[in-house]
Amino acid sequence: MKFNYLILGGAILLVAILLFRFFNKKESGNEYKILFLHHSTGNIIKNAGSPPIRYIGKLINQKSFVAKWLEDYNEKHGTNYVFEEQFFPKKKPYGWNNYPYDYYNIWVKNAGEAPYMNEPTLEILTKKYNMIVFKHCFPVSDIDEDINQPDINSPEKRIENYKLQYNALKQKMLEFPDTKFLVWTGAARVEKSITKERAQRAKSFFDWVRKEWDTPDDNIYIWDFYDIETEGDLYLKPEYASSPTDSHPNKILAEKAAPLLCQRIVEITKLSKQDSSEVDMLHENVAKVK
Repeated sequence: MKFNYLILGGAILLVAILLFRFFNKKESGNEYKILFLHHSTGNIIKNAGSPPIRYIGKLINQKSFVAKWLEDYNEKHGTNYVFEEQFFPKKKPYGWNNYPYDYYNIWVKNAGEAPYMNEPTLEILTKKYNMIVFKHCFPVSDIDEDINQPDINSPEKRIENYKLQYNALKQKMLEFPDTKFLVWTGAARVEKSITKERAQRAKSFFDWVRKEWDTPDDNIYIWDFYDIETEGDLYLKPEYASSPTDSHPNKILAEKAAPLLCQRIVEITKLSKQDSSEVDMLHENVAKVK
């Protein structure tokens, strides 16, 4: 008898969970949908360093810091931001690589209405999302010396290849003026895990992204994560790293960066193309202060 009550109680709890999830899904048709594409570093930041807690498989997921921040903002300001996120690209079948070549390969070289290796193209994503946020993990900083043979189809990490791939990505994103794109500057490495020469090349490339590649009056925006991590240095600051040899952000950095990301997202949603250059300058100055 006691066993039967336990079964009944479990069934009631399960139904309650499903009903809670159903009735808390708001689909009013006027959502501003934001998609965040990331791997491990982005996962740490979106959770402000505290991973979500999962109960009974995936029936109940504690929402990320970013999702909750935007929901709180909705309540206070009458907005309807909806935050979604996914690993991109996935480990299989494409591979755990999210560097300039990989975004170029999926979104430009293999563009179209069909997924490429089970990964969505921009033709697919822009039909569903108002904003797409994407980034690279810290191995993007492992930049080798140029060999004066720039190749847009090369996965080799060289500035001469990165620039070709970024310029092609920019032209592709401009094809979707109704979707806003928020691009993180690349993640830095700790000093013990990278040579000074590679770190200098990384800084040079991210400076180029901010100062030359990013132009005003379009639908592409920058969030300078590299500057937040390094505070003007070449390396991820030791107090922000998971360990002296692990370039993943720690909780201190994640708690600092997560609300800044949320503020940047909201800031961009309110911009017209004509506003972009002025607000980008304001954002750069605010980031330096913080």
